[in-house]
Amino acid sequence: MAFIYAYQFILGAVLGSFYNVVGLRVPENVSIVRPRSHCPACKRTLGTLDLVPILSYLFLHGKCRGCGTKISVVYPAVELVTGLLFIFALYRFGLTGELAIALLFISLLVIIFVSDISHMIIPDKVLLFFLPFLILGRIVVPLEPWWDMFSGAFSGFALLFLIAIISKGGMGFGDVKLFFVIGLVLGFKLTLLAFFIATLIGAFYGIAGIAAGRFKKRQPIPFGPFIAVGALVSYFYGGIILNWYFRMFDF
Repeated sequence: MAFIYAYQFILGAVLGSFYNVVGLRVPENVSIVRPRSHCPACKRTLGTLDLVPILSYLFLHGKCRGCGTKISVVYPAVELVTGLLFIFALYRFGLTGELAIALLFISLLVIIFVSDISHMIIPDKVLLFFLPFLILGRIVVPLEPWWDMFSGAFSGFALLFLIAIISKGGMGFGDVKLFFVIGLVLGFKLTLLAFFIATLIGAFYGIAGIAAGRFKKRQPIPFGPFIAVGALVSYFYGGIILNWYFRMFDF
């Protein structure tokens, strides 16, 4: 099992590095294959030693080997978090069909996280790529009851769509479409919980940012990262959270 967990972490870290590329390039309609990865400052093509997930950042002290420009900590952070999430998914679900759904779900949300914090865009191409795989996964490993995937997708889409209309652009339609996909995976109750958690974290972050002078009132803030966190918390711990809530209020 130690070997399997180590392999899972390495797989997640390697894919996390690739997801950085996807999240940065797809919103710009740039190929994820060409040009090869390069330093955005000096344009030097990165070699093998520059591309080892997490380790390259540490060995190079967070700087480009060619020009010394600082490398964003987001890159190794995404690699590390993706690796850890892959390990946790294996621990949580074991070698089951749900593990495949979990890895797909994590992959989607990691890409959305990178894309939204870098470009404030949730690309349709990414959602459309993952959509058929997640639908197939939920057909093979259905929720209980089986139609909960449809109620989750509808409720997630309808709720965010209503907010987008009322807010007159305060909520992006990329978020609306993302919640449709999230609803397929989580079902009705967990989708609502994911939205609540995302909103709570986002509100706290926004208020703290305004108080610290980092943001101005009404300044647009990407909501995708908070959706990703809320969806993952709901996916892995939603049942526990809801059971605790219902017991506390004696429902």
